[in-house]
Amino acid sequence: MEFNLFMAVIIGIAILLFLILKLRIHAFIALLIGSIAVGLIAGLDANQIINTIQKGMGGTLGFVATVVGLGAIFGGILEASGGAKAIANFMISKFGLKRAPSAMVVSGFLIAIPVFFDVAFIILVPMMYALQRKTGKSLLLYAIPLLAGLAITHAFIPPTPGPIAVADIIGVDLGWVILMGFIAGIPTALIAGLWFGKRISKKIFVAAPEEIEEENHPKLPPIGQTLVIIGLPIVLILLNTIVAAGTFGATDPLFLNTIALIGHPFSALIIANLLAWYFFGLRKGFTKDQLLKISTKSLAPAGTIILLTGAGGVFKQVLTDTGAGELLATSLSDAGIPILAFAFISAAIVRIVQGSSTVAMITAAGLVSPLLANTSLAPLELACMVIAIASGASIFSHVNDSGFWLVGQYLGITEKQTFKSWTMMTTILAFIGVVTVSIVYVLV
Repeated sequence: MEFNLFMAVIIGIAILLFLILKLRIHAFIALLIGSIAVGLIAGLDANQIINTIQKGMGGTLGFVATVVGLGAIFGGILEASGGAKAIANFMISKFGLKRAPSAMVVSGFLIAIPVFFDVAFIILVPMMYALQRKTGKSLLLYAIPLLAGLAITHAFIPPTPGPIAVADIIGVDLGWVILMGFIAGIPTALIAGLWFGKRISKKIFVAAPEEIEEENHPKLPPIGQTLVIIGLPIVLILLNTIVAAGTFGATDPLFLNTIALIGHPFSALIIANLLAWYFFGLRKGFTKDQLLKISTKSLAPAGTIILLTGAGGVFKQVLTDTGAGELLATSLSDAGIPILAFAFISAAIVRIVQGSSTVAMITAAGLVSPLLANTSLAPLELACMVIAIASGASIFSHVNDSGFWLVGQYLGITEKQTFKSWTMMTTILAFIGVVTVSIVYVLV
């Protein structure tokens, strides 16, 4: 029986990777087929498999679909209004040219909270070009810090889709994940972004392409307003987590109920969306029809992430219902392998083999979640598990990752230079991230 369960997991993952890599089947379908294969080999009958699929999909999407959808609309309105450029302009004006790399890493860190990684990068590319032309230094001095800030937030800090999906599959409050994401993100940004960016820029000189006329947004939103609206949902979610943990010793039912309502990710993001709709939309001259079109368009990429996450929930549910997850947990414990290390390694392997960080996060979360069923980990320890998975899923971006080609194209560098800069940065990011959460995990 134990051998069958082990083989079920191994064959299921092999089928998943074969379908994605060789047959080029979308990861959503591949995850479902892999889950069915695990169920069949483990001995589930047809009705049990179908019920497991429904249970896993429905249980996961109830939360994730709502949060990812709201986050995508919020980011779409912010992007259209020029809010991302407003943040970057403000940071550079405050930090100055000499400390522009620091401005870029902070800008990336903040902008990637509401805006998808690739969109945020493309928005800020002209700013990197302008900095390179002004200073004459390598473009990588500004690009690597920006990319590090974007990648760290995209992987570590909700309401970005990856950590939301992993947190939901593992079962940890988003407030703890946000807190742990910031704790791990700061040293990671300093080392993978600033330190490595400075170092690699001395070895590889990259000039910005010839200047072309860029489209300037006539009126960027006020920076204070922009930062408040971006930060509000994060603050509300963290406040709810802190109050729920009893940190303030509050006992008034009305107060607790109010904080629980406005601090839930659903409500917090609805509030942020309404503020963005008014201040970034109507007040900036957008019509209601234009805002509707922006909102609708922004949901397109979110749909893929939502379905992928649901399929990851199915994979987790199959491992739970077959008992394969419990068996893996026992085997890891007997072998002396920490679950945190398994979380990082499993995500890293899937990431390197098939390229997508989202698929890597969701697959690893599906593997890890059943291992936690009989443990009594504290919320912060579970949050460490989320960041360990996110770190592994960020490692060694190479030719099978669309980000590799996006970065190489916009920076105008060769594949070899992209490996030495972007790929190395993502690898440093992954290891610093997992080392940081490992220290916190041990100390908790």
